[in-house]
Amino acid sequence: MDVRTYLRLIRRHWWIVLVTLMAALGTAALVTVQSPPRYVASVTFFVTTPSQGVTDAYQGGLFLQQRVKSYADLLTSDRLAQSVVAESQVGLTADQVQRRVTTSTEAGTVLLKATVTDTDQNRALKVTEALSAKFVELVQKVETPPDAKNAPIKLEVVSGPRVSSSPVSPQPVRNLVIGGVLGLLLGMALAVLRGLADVRMRDAAALQRVTGSPLLGEIPFESGARNAPLIVGEAANSARAEAVRKLRTNLRFVDVHEPARVIAVTSALQGEGKTTMACNTAIALAEAGWRVLLIDADLRRPKVADYLGLDGGIGLTDVLVGDVEVGDVVQRWGDKSLLVLPSGSAPPNPSELLGSKAMADLLLALRESADIVVIDTAPLLAVTDGVVVAVQADGALLITQQGRTSRSQVAAAARSLNSVSVRLLGCVLNMAKVPKADAYQYEAYRVSVPAAGPDRAPAARRGDRAGANQVSDPTQELTRLSR
Repeated sequence: MDVRTYLRLIRRHWWIVLVTLMAALGTAALVTVQSPPRYVASVTFFVTTPSQGVTDAYQGGLFLQQRVKSYADLLTSDRLAQSVVAESQVGLTADQVQRRVTTSTEAGTVLLKATVTDTDQNRALKVTEALSAKFVELVQKVETPPDAKNAPIKLEVVSGPRVSSSPVSPQPVRNLVIGGVLGLLLGMALAVLRGLADVRMRDAAALQRVTGSPLLGEIPFESGARNAPLIVGEAANSARAEAVRKLRTNLRFVDVHEPARVIAVTSALQGEGKTTMACNTAIALAEAGWRVLLIDADLRRPKVADYLGLDGGIGLTDVLVGDVEVGDVVQRWGDKSLLVLPSGSAPPNPSELLGSKAMADLLLALRESADIVVIDTAPLLAVTDGVVVAVQADGALLITQQGRTSRSQVAAAARSLNSVSVRLLGCVLNMAKVPKADAYQYEAYRVSVPAAGPDRAPAARRGDRAGANQVSDPTQELTRLSR
């Protein structure tokens, strides 16, 4: 994965970064508010020894530098802490004094610094004063030989004791900056991990890679599509309707040498919008002047008749079993050249019925009576009905809902079609999140350009061929062919 991929994942899951950043800043602010102020008191000692000559001074300096390291440990010893507690009223135990004392040395010098940190400014200074006095006494005592009066090492206070006028902690600015940086880094890491763990189909590029087929359409999500799924009326001027028209164009020119006249519309799972896409694609094709026949071959959960407001009680299944003629059950929809063949009665054996010779003969006859036949089929991963119908069509159109179906499910659906040599015409990403800039450009262009005209252009380009093949009543043509 390259940097662009990581940035895309971070941008897609920006809310994770924002939430993590706010949580980190809130935690830093809470810690800052609840932390008591701390003051620092310090004292610096200078360690020396009597020496004569340059050689003695050099050797003595090396000796003292090694000695200073031992004195640093002596400053935090139990013995010194007990002496400080015994001789001064600081209100602390020896252990508490030890925990408050820290030491530091500078390499190459004989300077030793002791620091006392406390929440009470006066107590920090008092402990430091007692510590400096008792430490000098302790060093003189431990360094003086039994048979001598003076110690060979001299310890002097050269700086302090003094205490800071303002608390050294907490530091609000520093805490917030550290919290913000850590929160930002953590949020970006979580966003990338969330993106890597998300196996759902998120974009059109991934859909093309998984299916190995061209992207024929990217249908934007519209909140009003649930109540008005068809691209008619006010919805005919929406961005979703324009995307369906683009799909119509791409579908007709996906292979100009071998155009598909019988198209099976399917999906990997139920609820991805395949029936809506089948209806809207048929409507868009009919608007362009093509004679279109829409067949509801999803015999288990038919919805075409409900969407189009037609009677679906008698239809495809009744034709296949020989109870009625196809011309008697085909219904015209609207004022366009769109005919609809509903699913009909619910059969006990949908797969066998759809794969029968009667179905093959019916599609052969319907192919001659309509320019394009659009078939709504069952989901591929649920039952085998969709594959059975797709085998008999000129090609299949795979519908995938963005953010719902996983990549493995889409890949399995594509494999199920490829395994029986079904021609996958292309894929459609449904309910896609379109950038606001693109939506704004469409709305601005739609307002400035009249809506009439362009949709009728394909019919005009077809010229006399469409007029010569089209009869005044397509239902009569279907009735004649069925007999």
